[in-house]
Amino acid sequence: MKNNKFKITKYLRYDIMSLEEKHNLIGKEIKCLDHGFVRLVDFMGDDSSIVQSARVSYGKGTKSVREDTTLIRYLMRHQHTSPFEMVELKFHIRLPIFVARQWVRHRTANINEYSGRYSEMTDDFYVPEQSQIRTQDEVNKQGRSDKQIDDSIAKDILDSMEQHQKQSYNEYLGYLDKGLAREIARINLPLSSYTEWYWKIDLHNLFRFLKLRMDWHAQYEIRVYAEAIAGIVRELYPISYQAFSDYILNSVTFSYAELSKLKELFKNVKIEDLEDTDPNFSKFEKIELQKKIEFINKID
Repeated sequence: MKNNKFKITKYLRYDIMSLEEKHNLIGKEIKCLDHGFVRLVDFMGDDSSIVQSARVSYGKGTKSVREDTTLIRYLMRHQHTSPFEMVELKFHIRLPIFVARQWVRHRTANINEYSGRYSEMTDDFYVPEQSQIRTQDEVNKQGRSDKQIDDSIAKDILDSMEQHQKQSYNEYLGYLDKGLAREIARINLPLSSYTEWYWKIDLHNLFRFLKLRMDWHAQYEIRVYAEAIAGIVRELYPISYQAFSDYILNSVTFSYAELSKLKELFKNVKIEDLEDTDPNFSKFEKIELQKKIEFINKID
């Protein structure tokens, strides 16, 4: 089935998938790392659901595509988040336990995880690619640097990791053979063990997750999963995702001290001199930009 496309004079071109095409995304496995994946299980709502919620109307609740797009971008720009909470997505995710421990810091979601008490743990473990064997970053104290460790040393490290993973799993099986309960036998398994879960979240909080976990500061392994999920969201909610990309993902904030340093740069800026060539820069945003510049110029 062909995509139904429409073009908005003053906005980006969006490829809107039909409901049937969106449902075809369900169950499609996106490989992540060596043994992991992301699968869409279900979703509720689309871009028009957000518009309908914002307008608190009946039926479809939409006017024109252009007006709906303008409204969604306004909601995102001004952080009116509750309409985005009316849309939900559910995923089946397989991931290393150390990634899962970072993931659950995002507490505004529902999770049901594979249980090592009811079932045997699998013998799948995460082993990084050799390109990811790097030194500690001296600036980002919690992350790795861009400097790779010497190839021969990196290979020794990877071989050691795999050896200890196999040894740990064989010991685990040995504990089970001796009659030890699964809930105790599992406790010596490494954080590189894979787990899996169902994860349900609304679109607003998913955007917050993506903002943090697609950032370059985030650990590489969780970024892989975030980018896979972002690809699904981009297909299901193209207008909302574009607004998120424009106003949240690819934007920055400045502190008061930083703005005071930038004040001189904005002193002679005149909004009327700016060219209106950006199709996504509306007249309302132009007014808002003027107010921001006026604020900056008032800083002591």
